[in-house]
Amino acid sequence: MSAEKNRLEASRWLETAREDVTTSEVLFTAGRFAHSCFHSQQAGEKALKAVWYLRGADPWGHSVRKLIEDLRHVDLPSFSALAALTEDAARLDRYYIPTRYPNGLPDITPDHAFFKEDAETALRMSRSIIDHVSLLLELT
Repeated sequence: MSAEKNRLEASRWLETAREDVTTSEVLFTAGRFAHSCFHSQQAGEKALKAVWYLRGADPWGHSVRKLIEDLRHVDLPSFSALAALTEDAARLDRYYIPTRYPNGLPDITPDHAFFKEDAETALRMSRSIIDHVSLLLELT
């Protein structure tokens, strides 16, 4: 793929990440904290996949942390800023399955396991990743 097409694909993924954050905010406001957490995880994942597409790679997987860690092998101007988000990324990974499935946690449903503080934290982390990725796309 050409550099122009890579940039376009990266922009599409980053735009979708921002849409997921907006969805997370709507769900947060409605008190749907488990679902808000999930969409925050999705936002972080999609924002990082934008970096991979920018570099002409085809990212695989859903782990936000792994998407960052695997970027160590890619020449990026601001990798250290992204690497600093590894802990937040690992926290977002916790919201991928148990926020969606009634058998993701023992004997309770997601709505009984995730609270306002969880959703606030997830939103903060996903916004931070999106901000860093946005800056990276501007620098490249």
